[in-house]
Amino acid sequence: MQLDLEQHLARLSEIFAARGDYIQTLKLMQQMAGSIMAQLSGLPAWRDVTAELTEVADQTGYVEYYRWLSYLLLFVLDVVICLTACLGLAKHSKCLLASMLCCGVLTLLLSWASLAVDAAAAVGTSDFCVAPDTFILNVTQGRISTEVTRYYLYCSQSVSSPFQQVLTIFQRSLTTMQIQAAGLLQFAVPLFPTAEKDLLGIQLLLNSSEASLHQLTALLDCRGLHKDYLDALTGVCYDGIEGLLYLGLFSLLAALAFSTMICVGPRAWKHFATRDRDYDDIDDDDPFNPQARRIAAHNPPRGPLHSFCSYSSGLGSQTSLQPPAQTISNAPVSEYMNQAALFGGNPRYENVPLIGRGSPPPTYSPSMRATYLSMADENLRHYPA
Repeated sequence: MQLDLEQHLARLSEIFAARGDYIQTLKLMQQMAGSIMAQLSGLPAWRDVTAELTEVADQTGYVEYYRWLSYLLLFVLDVVICLTACLGLAKHSKCLLASMLCCGVLTLLLSWASLAVDAAAAVGTSDFCVAPDTFILNVTQGRISTEVTRYYLYCSQSVSSPFQQVLTIFQRSLTTMQIQAAGLLQFAVPLFPTAEKDLLGIQLLLNSSEASLHQLTALLDCRGLHKDYLDALTGVCYDGIEGLLYLGLFSLLAALAFSTMICVGPRAWKHFATRDRDYDDIDDDDPFNPQARRIAAHNPPRGPLHSFCSYSSGLGSQTSLQPPAQTISNAPVSEYMNQAALFGGNPRYENVPLIGRGSPPPTYSPSMRATYLSMADENLRHYPA
């Protein structure tokens, strides 16, 4: 504006050199333009503050993205560990259970760490939300005048705009210059037709300056910035703290869940060991042994097993162990063979079929065999042959 205006005024001064009153008008317009430039140069630029605010916004977005990603990965890790631990319990797998207990300890530490970070962030944000205006005044002190900061923070009718005087002088100076340019167009152009082009250029320049003045007034008004400030406070002090509390609750529940899993894991391990010891006293060839059933499903069938009579050969003949005479059933041998195949996987050919005698299956655990032999000795004593 100043450069274009000086060029037009210099040419008009040459044209109006013979008229002192017109030269005085041009000097008045030049003074008004200088006053406008002086008032506009007094406005704060705030370039440093704008750059810092932009950097803070970028850093906040960067931290928020990685915070969201880290919590998502932590949630997925929690779900995977819980499902794998349930699978290990269902399959009675010690390897899976031990692995998940180790991962559970690591996840427990991560959960407590995230809870601590959430609590610290919530406390710091709460402290800021108690008196945000005071915090901003302290931060901007020395960079922006307190009057300007209060004007944008409170934006009330009682607080006057610190730019009102500058904008008023700008408006009055422009109005005066427009009046002077219109007077020269009306009275000087008939006498100096060559001055019309420069006077029209000055008038166009003043009109564009007036439009810029209205835009500047709207930008410096506190209502738009104050509304953005209130929206930011609402997002940080209400939605932000609420989100931090939910994240803290999630971390706390995850920590409690994994603490419970770590405490229950050793008990499940002992339960698995107890079940294994219960099967140690059972004969591997016992068809009622669940472990023997699982092994038989994967191993090929074996040859016929010796009958119980073969184990008692050292104690006497087979007839010496026979109890008192009983009525022997004439059940067919095929029935015995079918039942023997059902229990042991292979038919057993005995001299005397066991069907109808109420005898147990032909194979026993060591403790069961000892009990059976003791009962047979007692029967021999009561019922001698």
